[in-house]
Parts: sequence; structure tokens; C-alpha cells
Amino acid sequence: MGWDALSLVEVADDRPAIERRSVVRGMFYETQARTVIEKVPAASGITQHWAISPYRGCAHACRGCAARGGHRRLGLDAGRDFDTRIVVKANAVERLRAELRRFPAAPVAIGLGGDCYQEAERTYLLMPGIIAALSRAAVPFTVYTKSPLVLRDAALLAEAGAQVAVSIAFVDEKIRRSVEPGAVGAQARLELVSALVEAGVSCHVLMAPVLPLLSDGADQLAATVRRIASAGASGVRAVVLRLPPGTREWYLEWLGRQHPGLVERYAELYDRGGVPSAGYEERITGQIAQLAARYGMAPVPQPSPRDPAADQLALV
Repeated sequence: MGWDALSLVEVADDRPAIERRSVVRGMFYETQARTVIEKVPAASGITQHWAISPYRGCAHACRGCAARGGHRRLGLDAGRDFDTRIVVKANAVERLRAELRRFPAAPVAIGLGGDCYQEAERTYLLMPGIIAALSRAAVPFTVYTKSPLVLRDAALLAEAGAQVAVSIAFVDEKIRRSVEPGAVGAQARLELVSALVEAGVSCHVLMAPVLPLLSDGADQLAATVRRIASAGASGVRAVVLRLPPGTREWYLEWLGRQHPGLVERYAELYDRGGVPSAGYEERITGQIAQLAARYGMAPVPQPSPRDPAADQLALV
């Protein structure tokens, strides 16, 4: 075959879809997002109906993160790739400013597709611009995070009247090392709550995800809520582990290795969509609500019912 013939041969590009349309810098995939304000899945257990996620994927590597399935739609896997290949919406601030011109100022959650204060934020510094844009548009918002980096923006968050929900599902460090290997420990997050409150930021705790048969014992729940109250949180709300596609496979693979006797019980507890049985979830969230009241914390509103039809987050 001559050179002329060779030049006509089409070379297949088998790279992941997101890689073909991104600038790749190490573990970061810089992309230009089509939209940044997204619908929150109806079964998420999150109060807000809308979300902004400047980063997709998360170096915290939490086994039970319900956002894992989104990486599959980008041509990446929901396991190791989710933990190590972080999609950065490099134009997030510019897109947000444009979209806010027609947004109805409904409450917004920030950081559901990946912690908005994970290590990527040290490099890209997207959050100050996002906070400023939402504040200028008078849009109420809640930042969901496990990271002490949020303290960098404490003054901005306080001035904007933002809520911060620090995720502390349990205080057992052995469980944390196994299911949240890239996140800081519970004690560091409790200290983060205290520091945010001292800085004038309204801060509550999201006990999520509560792990069935692993972190849902009465003594475990009581110990966690007691320490949350001592840290000065304004309230606590619980969400039981969700196992949507992507998360289900990654979590159950770990469960089969570490706790094989629980796999069958999980199969009985969860429906095909990865939602735990209503009776179980009501019992656990009820226990936590009673504990919160006992320790003097106000109730945090539960999600309101909504139409599940438009329940998918945008791809990038």
C-alpha cells in the first residue's frame, strides 16, 4: 500500500467522549459547559430542585456517591475514573451569569456532581465567582461539602447569606477510611462546622449517606448526632444511601469483599432504581430527627414532592 492510499485510511479515535472535547491537564478535563444550572434527580433526597456542579467526579472517592453514574455518560467509568478524572466546567461562572438572567431565583444546591471544594478548586478558583453571581441575582443557595477549603470563602458565604451543609454521616473512623478514603475525617469536619459558625456562616449537617446495616445502629446514630450538636450545627438532616446505576455496582463490589453477608440483605432493601424501602428510610430519618430535637437542634426541611420526569443532571 502506497502513501497515497495510507493517507485515506481513517484512524479511529477511541478516546472517551469527554476527552475528545476537553483540554486534558493531568487528572483534570477542562470543558466548556453547555449549561450549569441542572435539575436534581427526584429520588436524590436533596431539598433543592436545582443544582450547580462546577466539577464532575470527586477526589474524595466516596464509595456511595450517587453522582458516579454521570461519568458513564461521558465515556468514563463510574469507579476509579470518577475518583481520578475530574471534569472541570471551566466556563461555569460565565455560563451561570448568562443563565441567571432567566432563572426564577429558586433555591439551588452547589456541589452534588462532585464536591465544589475538592482539591480541583485550589487550581481553578471557580467558587468565588459562583457565589458572587448567585448573591448578585438574590438566588438562595446551599453549598454541600466535606472539605475544609470552604473556609477560604467563609466571608463571601456569610455576606451572601448562604447555607453550608457539611456532610458527616458517621463518626466511626474505621468506616470512613473504608468508604470515604479521600475525605478528611469526621473530627476535622466537626471542627469545620464550628469554624463556619464562628465565621458567621449558617451551617447545618447532612448525615449522608447513612449506610444500612453498617452505620445505622442506634448507638452509632446517637453518637454522631450528639457530636454534631456539640459542634454548633444549626440542624441535621439525614439521607439514607442511594444506589443508582453506577453507584450500585461500585458500592456492591466493595460490600461483597468487605461484608459479603450483607449483599443479599441489600438486595432485599433496595428497589431497581437504587432507592431504599420507604419504611426503612422513614425509621432511620425519624430516629435522627428525634435525636436532633433531644440535643437542641432545629429540624432541617425535608425535600418536597416533585415531578420525577425531568430528573437527570446535565452531562457537562
